[in-house]
Amino acid sequence: MRTIPVLALSLLLTCSCAMPASASKDLDALRRFSQVMDLVERHYVTETKREDLINGAIKGMLENLDAHSTYMNAQEYKEMQETTSGEFFGIGIEITMENNTVKVVTPIEDTPAYKAGLKAGDSILAIDGKPAMEISLQEVVSRIRGPKGTEVVLTILHAGAAEPKKVAIVRDAIPLVSVKSRKLEDGYYWIRLTRFSEKTTQDLKDAVRAAQKESKGGIKGLVLDLRNNPGGLLDQAVGVSDVFLNEGKIVSIRGREEDSERVFRATRDSGDLISQPMVALVNAGSASASEIVAGALRDQKRALILGERTFGKGSVQNIIPMADGSALKLTIARYYTPSGVSIQAEGITPDIEVPFEAPARDQEDSPYLTVREKDLDRHLKGDAEKRGTGREDRKARDGHQEAREQLARDNQLRMALQFVKNMPRLKAILQ
Repeated sequence: MRTIPVLALSLLLTCSCAMPASASKDLDALRRFSQVMDLVERHYVTETKREDLINGAIKGMLENLDAHSTYMNAQEYKEMQETTSGEFFGIGIEITMENNTVKVVTPIEDTPAYKAGLKAGDSILAIDGKPAMEISLQEVVSRIRGPKGTEVVLTILHAGAAEPKKVAIVRDAIPLVSVKSRKLEDGYYWIRLTRFSEKTTQDLKDAVRAAQKESKGGIKGLVLDLRNNPGGLLDQAVGVSDVFLNEGKIVSIRGREEDSERVFRATRDSGDLISQPMVALVNAGSASASEIVAGALRDQKRALILGERTFGKGSVQNIIPMADGSALKLTIARYYTPSGVSIQAEGITPDIEVPFEAPARDQEDSPYLTVREKDLDRHLKGDAEKRGTGREDRKARDGHQEAREQLARDNQLRMALQFVKNMPRLKAILQ
């Protein structure tokens, strides 16, 4: 029998047991992490808990990936779930982290933040005196939230301002009503989506059906308002788009693998709900799910997009629950409009760019605020009112007055209405 020298056997054993270079590097990294944690536990100026160190390390790992990936402890995860499925208490803003600065994506309408004058693009420098850049984005959210009736003081730097200012805001219940509707003129309606929560698609369908029932001659045109809508659930963005589309692609998402594309398409059953002319309003506060809807309606030539360039959030996050009640929010894909364009950091460019013009304080001469005799409080009653129909007439007049006031305040909405009304004629000319 042939014998193998001891030295040669030793070399063979060494080669067969050696680890791949990548595995060795992984072990080195884990060893370094363990050493650092041990040094902190033994020598840091105050006593630390290992669980806090590990949680902090996980947060840092995820937040180093992008602005939307993060780790949520059990309480933070619960708060996140409440924002899409139930009532919660806070001030009503959507925020993001940009260049280590907390930025307001948009204030939610009719909330304390909205009433306090916070606007898209504002920077939040501190919460109750604590610098916002020293904590994670999720911790910022948790600090801004709190019991109803309590106060939080934000140090805000408005876009374009030279100096920050402190804004005291009293927390309140944040309503999750995501769909608002109003008749602008006979047959022409404004439908506003404030966010994309669990019931948005159904609420939109209800609003459209109510408008169809109210309008005697049927709906002639629709303005879909997506301004300052921070987004929300992907399936609701698809559902909302499907309400207006009969067929075709709505959005596609692609992960890291080449064959990971998932395509969402319109279904004929939903798209026949309304086929009248549409204009969609967008601005810098329109983000994520709002951009999916705007991109689908634009690329499918279903609606004219009017307003200002959108926020530019073109990534998809997945919520991954952990065994201890915490969760990871991890960016897993980018989304693409039907034409195959990613809007990540680019946004949706409107077909017609119209900057918003703040209304003048004195609007007494506005043609949209006409006051007539019948609008005065102690006016002499007309025959219709004497016959008992005055109450209904008054209610209708109140609605018309609110619509006129809204149009007077909002130049983008006024232009959108004009385009909707003239779309049939424009199409006939172009054909």
